[in-house]
Amino acid sequence: MTASTVTRRRVLKMAGSALAVPMILPGRLLQAAPSETVRVGIIGLGGRSRSIVNESREVKGWKIAAVCDCFQPRVDAFINQLGKDAGWNGYECFRTMIEKEKLDGVMVQTTTHARAWITVLAMQAGMDVYIEKPMALSIAEGRYLVEAARRYQRVTQVGTQQRSIPINNWASDLVKKGALGKCLTVLAPNFVGPDRWTSTESKPLPKGGSENWWDVWTNQAEFRPYHPQLHHGWSRWYDYDGGGLCFGVTGWGTHSYDQINRALGTDDTGPSEILLEEPVEVKPTGKYAADQVPEDDTGLAYHGLAKPVVGPRAKMSMTFASGTQLKLHLDGDRGPGLGAIFTCEKGKIEINRNKLASNPKEIILSPDNPGPNPRPETEAHIQNWVDCIKSRARCNADVEIGQRATTLCYLVNIVRQVGRVGEPIRWDPAAERFTNCDEANKLLSRARRKGYELPALT
Repeated sequence: MTASTVTRRRVLKMAGSALAVPMILPGRLLQAAPSETVRVGIIGLGGRSRSIVNESREVKGWKIAAVCDCFQPRVDAFINQLGKDAGWNGYECFRTMIEKEKLDGVMVQTTTHARAWITVLAMQAGMDVYIEKPMALSIAEGRYLVEAARRYQRVTQVGTQQRSIPINNWASDLVKKGALGKCLTVLAPNFVGPDRWTSTESKPLPKGGSENWWDVWTNQAEFRPYHPQLHHGWSRWYDYDGGGLCFGVTGWGTHSYDQINRALGTDDTGPSEILLEEPVEVKPTGKYAADQVPEDDTGLAYHGLAKPVVGPRAKMSMTFASGTQLKLHLDGDRGPGLGAIFTCEKGKIEINRNKLASNPKEIILSPDNPGPNPRPETEAHIQNWVDCIKSRARCNADVEIGQRATTLCYLVNIVRQVGRVGEPIRWDPAAERFTNCDEANKLLSRARRKGYELPALT
């Protein structure tokens, strides 16, 4: 069978629509070069997908062609509210959508626990992929996605949109290129980890879904009776995320840690040591009265979101091979909840989303500072993905970059779970293994439910 006779539709038909491993050919044989307009499907139609649609109206060179969610009423509501005049087709099964719509790429905006499984099947079906953050539920799962993207030569963008905000990149480069001297310490938030679901209470399934939609939604996780707090509040629970709340380890934490990697130049590595400084306790994220927060605080717009969050947290620190120490100490109602404070030999700079502060102030008053970005915060990030689908270049937040930011999140959760206060836990960022804690190594991956195993990368 030659390349000229193989089409994505034919391969999908040969593979079937069951959970079997698809028949895959190497490279880009399954994906024709995109036309002038990149056709995209959205998978997972929650709140983040709504934001994506609203913030991408000025993106050039693409078209949302179809949308998909395993719960049909959500598909109908999404199209009625946002795509009634756009001619979108709606699907319950993402593989059916890919097969029928002749797409160039998909945006995987699903729950975190379903994200890797859907992403790799989309890659194997020829799709370039925009992967919402955190891109995986474990460190091992994230590494698997990097290997899949490289094997199938897919263009990937992870949803850490600060990578495409000019002012953030300008400030990051000051630190990365040594304009402020060596970076000595980084001060970042002490984010909230996930809670554990222990209830056995069952609630009636909402009407309108297919017979097995709750099984499909549950994906790799332990199958539990339906409960709306799981369905709609999934980001809070360990089975489905790593702390996906607004001030959570994998929620805002992925953005903050990615910002740190960007500035430290650690996009392809990680810390060498992690220290839990105190016992984990369930406590609120905030402690300041509103009038105690300065008006020029870079996180002022976000403090109201973070302050009500309560959950398990503990101060920690990480040390990089360069000697730079990362201190995870900040609360949620002061400072850069989506960034960090970098103390360098020649000054201090605070990098938050689309806002900076510095000491001395002259650092950020440089005439080459591009200033705040007036565009919707995700628009440029999607534009970068669309442009890279056409050029085949790597995106601003390529899957390897996403893996390293996500890994920092799970290092926090794993070391907290092991609970060895005051004992340095050593990490090998090349092997992605702990070198002095077998208990922690057992938490690098998770058991998957039968029928939702990750397919072999053939």
